[in-house]
Amino acid sequence: MKTAVVVAFGVLATQAAAGGLDTSGQPITFLFGQGTVAELGYGLVKPEVSGRDAAAFGGRETDNIGRGIALVSLSYKQDLTHKLSFGVMVDTPYSAQIEYGPGSVAFGGTSGSADTTSVTLLARYRLSDRFSLYGGPRFQSTSADFRLSGAIYRGFSGYTAQLERDTGVGYVVGAAFEIPEYFLRVSLTYGSAVAHEFSTTETSIFGVTTSKVSADTPQSMNLEFQSGVAPGTFVFGAARWVEWSAVQFAPPVLSSVSSDPLIDFRDTWSYTLGVGRQVSDTWTSTVALLYEPSTNKTPTPLTPTDGYRGLALGAIYQKEGVEVHLNAAMLEIGDTDPFVNAVNATVSHFDNNHSYMLGTKLVFKF
Repeated sequence: MKTAVVVAFGVLATQAAAGGLDTSGQPITFLFGQGTVAELGYGLVKPEVSGRDAAAFGGRETDNIGRGIALVSLSYKQDLTHKLSFGVMVDTPYSAQIEYGPGSVAFGGTSGSADTTSVTLLARYRLSDRFSLYGGPRFQSTSADFRLSGAIYRGFSGYTAQLERDTGVGYVVGAAFEIPEYFLRVSLTYGSAVAHEFSTTETSIFGVTTSKVSADTPQSMNLEFQSGVAPGTFVFGAARWVEWSAVQFAPPVLSSVSSDPLIDFRDTWSYTLGVGRQVSDTWTSTVALLYEPSTNKTPTPLTPTDGYRGLALGAIYQKEGVEVHLNAAMLEIGDTDPFVNAVNATVSHFDNNHSYMLGTKLVFKF
């Protein structure tokens, strides 16, 4: 059962959706593997997000504005001494793809995309068999682009903003408490904000404007736990806080003509609670409930989701130092009524939306 508990968080390796632009949840559980461990993960997120324009714009359906996202993760951990270990993780913590089709009169052609890749270097020091500290730098590369189009934007329709890729540096620190004989572990991890300064090109009715625009990716806190509860059975869970309200992006041309932000995120808390069962010497199964409460029912048109609740299923096959993880999740996304200050009105309604995820991970132990 010990191996099963250690890999229980495989079901959390890729989230199907989350507040702001969260995708991976940035778990650090690989750092607690026994011996030398290498992991390779792949996830495919497929959101189905659709709504309809307000009656003032004809009430037409937007069709699905979500686009699939492929996520790749890598991690490696090695013990340097009995007390000291080293790890490296590469993941996609934040990502989004959204595009309104021509069916929407209000927003047809509006789109947005963002992509972030992080490389985190971690060292863990065991103070005792029960307490350990860990931390290290995080290098983060981010790019994004936006397009505003449709009747809602009037003469400003066709505006674009392109943020060239920029790399910033932050850090991760944390602590863990373990009781090995009960397969119990609780860890608390803080990830700092990462500052970026983007070379930004705006194209609008005023021509082409280039500038430097500062923006940060958010700070976060992860609380994760696992514990054996009976022979072959364990529970696990997590709570994650992200300070999305601190994320502001204000390109100068857009800011000069509109008080509407491109994005309007609120701080989020997301929760996971699950149970796993080792059904044989080679197979372990997991099931988990996923939940993020509503924070903003009137977001911008580029962020028309608000919280979720869902279910994740996982299966782990392990034999002779190799593990294969298979995960699937389905989320029910909260309804929203996007609001635009320029017209002082709700401009669309999104409801009955979902997001799906399929993921796999290979784990090699040496």
